Amino acid sequence: MVENYVNAQSRSDALRALAAAGRDGEPFDVLVIGGGVTGAGIALDAASRGLKTAVVEAQDWAAGTSSRSSKLMHGGLRYLQMLDFKLVREALAERDLLLKSLAPHLVRPVPFLFPLKRPVWDRLYIGAGIALYDALASLRRGARPLPWHRHLGRRGVARVFPAFSRRAAVGAIQYWDATVDDARFVTTLVRTAVGHGACAASRVQVVGLRRDATGRVNGARLVDLETDEHFDTRAKVVISATGVWTEQTQGMAADSGLKVLASKGIHVVVPRDRIQGDPGLILQTASSVLFVIPWSRYWVIGTTDTPWTEDLTHPVPTSRDIDYVLAEANKVLMRPLTRADVIGTWAGLRPLLQPQMKDGTGSAKVSREHTVASPVPGLVSIAGGKLTTYRVMARDAVDFALGPDVKARPSRTAEVPLAGAGGADAGQWDAAALARRFDLSARMADHLVHRYGTDTAAIAAICDADPGAAVPLSGAPAYLRAEVVFALRAEGALHLDDLMHRRTRISYEYPGYGADALEEVASIAQSELGWTQAQLQGEIGHYRDAATAYEAALHEPDDVTASRARLAAAELVPLHRD
Repeated sequence: MVENYVNAQSRSDALRALAAAGRDGEPFDVLVIGGGVTGAGIALDAASRGLKTAVVEAQDWAAGTSSRSSKLMHGGLRYLQMLDFKLVREALAERDLLLKSLAPHLVRPVPFLFPLKRPVWDRLYIGAGIALYDALASLRRGARPLPWHRHLGRRGVARVFPAFSRRAAVGAIQYWDATVDDARFVTTLVRTAVGHGACAASRVQVVGLRRDATGRVNGARLVDLETDEHFDTRAKVVISATGVWTEQTQGMAADSGLKVLASKGIHVVVPRDRIQGDPGLILQTASSVLFVIPWSRYWVIGTTDTPWTEDLTHPVPTSRDIDYVLAEANKVLMRPLTRADVIGTWAGLRPLLQPQMKDGTGSAKVSREHTVASPVPGLVSIAGGKLTTYRVMARDAVDFALGPDVKARPSRTAEVPLAGAGGADAGQWDAAALARRFDLSARMADHLVHRYGTDTAAIAAICDADPGAAVPLSGAPAYLRAEVVFALRAEGALHLDDLMHRRTRISYEYPGYGADALEEVASIAQSELGWTQAQLQGEIGHYRDAATAYEAALHEPDDVTASRARLAAAELVPLHRD
């Protein structure tokens, strides 16, 4: 296994390898288009089978859907209502595999309350559903990584969640699922794939697909968006994992293929002390399922499920969306939330397979199961699915691409821990030692362990080499300066946006989109990446302009006007448009 660091140098190496394959070098076995959780998972699956693999992403890793989810690794309790037992069982098995061995440092157990409104019927009906949920999770061999559910009365709910309105429920059932920092998870997948030999390059857009004399897709035309350099690469199979962009990618080579519906889901962030409670909540609304999720120092509340037909790059919440989420949460809270409590928001697009329905059924009733297809020879497309089942999706895509050769190269990812994984106690000794050396809090040590696992040793090495890196950011003290350095040296960050939105979550964890930390983070990036003063100011200016445009969008009543407001800010690294 090679070093699993992803940075400017590894990107340059990947670009050279891609260009060489496009000239007279050996073609890649697999070229993956898309750097979200599915594409990153496919790259790891293919590379760990010994296939010569490359993955390219037009934006930053996880810049789209995979950094804007509900941040849950879960079985999908609501899919039991649709009688989708296969999907739920599959997702629960994947959740538990992540908790136990693949990524215990990134995926954390969290209890949730399912409120009950009718004392007898709900305890029987909902209780049976959650019992089935737990039973499906117990079908795998080995010990359960999560506790069994339990029933609570009004007093029990008041004890664990004092902020819950006494009038909102007669009791609740507490069950367990897990949370994850989705963007960190994707970055870790990419790093792990690189550690198994994959070439990975962000900010590289596919602008066309190559075809040989028989019409078979045998590569792609690429553009390095950082330099505007165009070049070709070759591959035996191209796999599209582009989510809501699936139809555009397929359209470069085929007139038909998978159809995808973009469904918008929004979330709001409020401080943890604003709601007094320990577990999360799952609430059924008229149009969606709403989660109230404990997240570090905050609560994440969402989501919605509405069709989105505007710009796919920058989905945004509207004023109406935010009011809806707050109103639904307030139905069960003793102390209502207001817009003043909201310190951050985001919107993401779920790539749902286009339903073939004539009755006007909305996207909330579309199954999250995935489909793999080949619109033309040499091109494989995958769409649908959910964050939790990324590994199954990746396995199915590579199996499909290999065809009859799959028996000689079976998937290995069920036994491949992600970078930083090392068991439940991964990194704790290093974090504790680092905290003692630099007088850091126990909370900071816990923060490091659950972001980096055994890679906490690399954070410690950065601090030992430069004690100034062991200092919290002045405008975002939950993060060390060393974490920004590590993001640039090992996690593929190229721009200030990458650092503020995805390597950290400063943009929605601190007021003003993290404005107080902006210049300090940018200064670290300038030192690491060698930016000129003009580049530094350009990065800061772009971030501020984008934040201003995003803020304006939040006050608009509908998707059309909100999207228009967000697009008022120019792109720092614009995509090539048709």
